[in-house]
Amino acid sequence: MFPEGDDLRVQAAAAQLARLEIAEPILLHGSLGGDPRLIAIGDLLRSRRPAAVRDGIHALDLAADPLRFGAALVAMGDMDGCVAGAVSPSAEVLRAGLWLIGPRSGIGSISAAMYLGLGDGRVLTYTDVAVVPSPSAEQLAAAAVAAADDRATIVGDQPLVAFLSYATHGSAEGPEIDLVREALALFRELRPDVPADGEMQADSALVPDVALRKYPGSPVAGRANVLVFPSLDAANIAYKLTERLAAATAAGPLLQGLARPMSDLSRGASPDDIVDVAAMVALQAVSMRPANMGE
Repeated sequence: MFPEGDDLRVQAAAAQLARLEIAEPILLHGSLGGDPRLIAIGDLLRSRRPAAVRDGIHALDLAADPLRFGAALVAMGDMDGCVAGAVSPSAEVLRAGLWLIGPRSGIGSISAAMYLGLGDGRVLTYTDVAVVPSPSAEQLAAAAVAAADDRATIVGDQPLVAFLSYATHGSAEGPEIDLVREALALFRELRPDVPADGEMQADSALVPDVALRKYPGSPVAGRANVLVFPSLDAANIAYKLTERLAAATAAGPLLQGLARPMSDLSRGASPDDIVDVAAMVALQAVSMRPANMGE
């Protein structure tokens, strides 16, 4: 579902998605007034966000907003996923997802990841690049869990999770490092089968020779592919530097941790950017389908 179906970039991306048979795009156009699904969506809004709904008329007004309409169809199972943000601010896209879809069971916090394709063939996942400015240990762990789960689906390899810091393996102490250590411990409780380590600096996480000197014996150091940053500042700056200075291909941001797939776009997104995010949302949707629904 594309709630911003009047945007020419969205239309071009939808045509490409259909031509390549990546997904079946459904575009919303014009006013939604009179759509028979608005009553059910209004009821869903009243049940999910009673404080935001004063009366039935107000609920229908909210339901007719394209972002909330699209998110509701995903929540009700009528659509497999929703992609928006080419026109709407990220905060509005995230609010619609939280109001209508809500967090995935066992994760509890929404975050966003960026996928960076490097010239040497590696693909790195950076999180959280867009949602929580100053995460708690629980939010860092939740972002790592969601990123690891999605990476296994989207990239198809074994997630190797590095919790990044300004220090490596006890080389310094401080509250910021304590936060990273706590997040790592929580992650290991939640995903004991996923290799993870920290705290470590970026070079220890990515460069084998440096890892041998700074963090020998780590199952992750030198070959990490999921990088968990201690703040949104660090993650957002890092992915933009990687994209611009390393000429990396960036795909995202991909919202992660919702009960069903909905994701955001940059308002500067090109049709190709929209195709990339929609393809990842489609993969998220396949992974979330009940087993008896097939591929």
